[in-house]
Amino acid sequence: MKYLDLTLPSPAENIACDEQLLDDAERGDGGEVLRVWESPQPFVVVGYGNTIATEVDVAACAARGIPVLRRCSGGGTVVQGQGCLSYALILNIAANPELRNVTAANRFIMERNRRTIAECGVRSAESIAVQGHTDLTLDGLKFSGNAQRRRRQFILFHGTFLLNFDLALISELLPLPSRQPCYREARPHEKFLTNLDLPAVAVKAALRRAWRIE
Repeated sequence: MKYLDLTLPSPAENIACDEQLLDDAERGDGGEVLRVWESPQPFVVVGYGNTIATEVDVAACAARGIPVLRRCSGGGTVVQGQGCLSYALILNIAANPELRNVTAANRFIMERNRRTIAECGVRSAESIAVQGHTDLTLDGLKFSGNAQRRRRQFILFHGTFLLNFDLALISELLPLPSRQPCYREARPHEKFLTNLDLPAVAVKAALRRAWRIE
């Protein structure tokens, strides 16, 4: 698997890069990749099935000059930027039987990511859990959201880790989501999210070990 630590100049380019890596692999011009990046500029990104007017405070984003983008994968709406480490995995479906369908892929990748963060020394391993379908939580507070996009031969599985992000910005830009996992229990963003307070370099190194980057 190749490793790509690459942050492009704009949020739009960074979002497009994940999909381009998937398209390249499917076309035979690439292969399995772990990409990590961290945008210095805040932005909002919605899943391909989200309605922007419902999931985003468009006026608040416009007032602060924060772009609103759409990604190729599903999942909910998130705010990304400095202090939010993003990653993308491009994986070969045939070479990984654990990826045979959406549910199996979620289970396999999320459990590996759970163990990865636990090995970074965040309290105890038992405090970190997979909740919903693709959330990671620390003592019941979400710090990672994830989504996938499937092609015939390859899968894109990408997500974020809140390390030291401005959580108040999320409350400012996003209303409560229209669809919520049961474990959220209608909690507002400030009572539902948390930072890991880990350096990005430590999480990147742990991801490289977990995905056996050579």
